[in-house]
Amino acid sequence: MEPHVAELKQKIEDTLCPFGFEVYPFQSCHLQRLTDPVDQCVAYHLGRVRENLPELQIEVIADYEVHPNRRPKILAQTAAHVAGAAYYYQRKDVEADPWGDQHISGVCIHPRYGGWFAIRGVVLLPGIEVPDLQPTKPLDCVPKRADRITLLEGFNFHWHDWTYRDAVTPQERYSEEQKAYFSTPPAQRLAFLGLAQPSKDPSSRPAELPFTVHRPKNPQNPSRVRGWLSPHVSPPASPGPSLP
Repeated sequence: MEPHVAELKQKIEDTLCPFGFEVYPFQSCHLQRLTDPVDQCVAYHLGRVRENLPELQIEVIADYEVHPNRRPKILAQTAAHVAGAAYYYQRKDVEADPWGDQHISGVCIHPRYGGWFAIRGVVLLPGIEVPDLQPTKPLDCVPKRADRITLLEGFNFHWHDWTYRDAVTPQERYSEEQKAYFSTPPAQRLAFLGLAQPSKDPSSRPAELPFTVHRPKNPQNPSRVRGWLSPHVSPPASPGPSLP
């Protein structure tokens, strides 16, 4: 890796890695909703990259950002594959697939975390050009055809039972409370955390506000909020509603 790329990567890692992020450099030419508390957290920490590197032209794009026509600003799973962070398994990766005319979506699998992770965004450095930066191939951690079929069928047809995420034995899985949170419709998540009253319309979602941070003055149940952030606190009982 070029020395100045390694230096930039280290600076970004120093900002993000203490909070659980991983950083993978890649050339952008290889890659042809913000009231949710997790989205807010991601926006805050990604924004700190720009603040900590004021001498650089930086564009931060979070995974949830979309164009006016609702198309995503980044193809997050493609970016992860191109950067070598996780392998993006698609239908084309299964020889003589068995699905006929069914639509089959692809899914990324991380070599250490399996499917128990999220691709939260990209940090673009438009002023940095490194023609010799070679693309890093992601680790093919699901090499067998039968296992790829099981993975893609689990993701497309049985995603709500979480089992596709165990395509490889993960170092760590989501806690039961994390699973309950992510299974909750977005409009109900603040209520789940004890920060707001539930919406009457589960599909409704407030307008998106880019890069804002939610700091409730008087959360209805602050111990529950702290507990969700701490791995040492047992999660409360939850009915675990189905994923939307």
